[in-house]
Amino acid sequence: MQAMMIGAGSIGPGGNGGVSRRHGPRGRQSGMTMMELLAVLVIIGIVMGVVGSKFFGQAEEAKRKAAKIEINQIGQSLDLYKLEVGRYPTTSEGLQALITAPSGVSNWNGPYWKNGAAPQDPWKNDYKYTSPGQHGAYDIISMGPDGKEGGEGPDRDITSWDGQ
Repeated sequence: MQAMMIGAGSIGPGGNGGVSRRHGPRGRQSGMTMMELLAVLVIIGIVMGVVGSKFFGQAEEAKRKAAKIEINQIGQSLDLYKLEVGRYPTTSEGLQALITAPSGVSNWNGPYWKNGAAPQDPWKNDYKYTSPGQHGAYDIISMGPDGKEGGEGPDRDITSWDGQ
């Protein structure tokens, strides 16, 4: 009389009513080991890096396009200023002349720029304005994401005279 039958199981030498403590195929508990978990995290990190870099590149290109559009809008405001005042603002008057009347200017009917402050590019830098310009009646330049004049590739400047 080694074992008594109780229900579907038997109480054997382990005293557990016939219920096995083994959960996995080789007696291990099922679940992920630390190495498996780290491998999954590395794979997720690589995927996020690839996907994130694509989105970041698109965001920078969108900022470049926004700067070009804003430069064109500033140009339209400058043209209206010239139509009413008779000249473009000087370099020293700058784009601030679109918001507040420079001293000694008659026929100023502004503000010509409605945002209340001199415009800044999408990277929060002031546009560089010169009048007369080297490329036309005025030049407007955004220094781009690096904030420095010149640059190559994604750091190149956005200008009023370039058809970028």
